Amino acid sequence: MTMEDPRAARTRAKLREALLAECARHPLAEVSVAALVRRAGVGRATFYVHYTDLEALAVDACADVVREAVDALHAWRGRPDPVRAPEALVEFFASLAPHAALYRTLLAPGGSGPLGRVLYRDLRAYSLRERELAGAADAPLVASAVAATFAGVLADWLHGRIDASSEEIAHQSWQLLVALHRSR
Repeated sequence: MTMEDPRAARTRAKLREALLAECARHPLAEVSVAALVRRAGVGRATFYVHYTDLEALAVDACADVVREAVDALHAWRGRPDPVRAPEALVEFFASLAPHAALYRTLLAPGGSGPLGRVLYRDLRAYSLRERELAGAADAPLVASAVAATFAGVLADWLHGRIDASSEEIAHQSWQLLVALHRSR
C-alpha cells in the first residue's frame, strides 16, 4: 500500500467538506465548481487535479456511507438475531438524514447510480469473502443477492418508496438479509 501525500489528502478533505456544505443548501445539480472551490479555499485547477467532475467528488464524499453500511451489516458476532438488527445498522439508517438529498441523487431507486455501484461492489466483496472463509455453499450467489437486496432497499427507502422509520427499515432489511443467508 502506498502512502498518500498529506497535502493531497487535506485538499480532497476540504473539497469533500465543501461539497457536503454546499449540498446542505442546494441540490447537487445546482452546485457549481466555482462556488465549491471558493468555499474550499482552493483553485479551480486544483479541483480538476483531484476529480474529473462534481459527481466524482460527490461519490468520494459519500464513500464513508458505503463503508458505514458494510460495517453496520457485519457488526455482530456469534449467531445473529434473526429479528433485531445490530445496533450499528439501526444507527446507520438514522444517520442518513443530514445528507439524504445528496444520497438520493447518487443512489437511484433500485440501487443503481454511482453510489449504488460502489455500495454493491464493496458489500458483495465483503460478503463473498466472509462466506468463503466460512465455507458456505453458493458464496457468490448469496453475496450477490445480499449486495443487490441491501442496495435496492436502501435506495428505495431513501426515495420514499418504502414507508418505514429508520429503525423499522433497519430491522426489516436485516430480516431479509438473514433470510438470504439461511436460504442456501
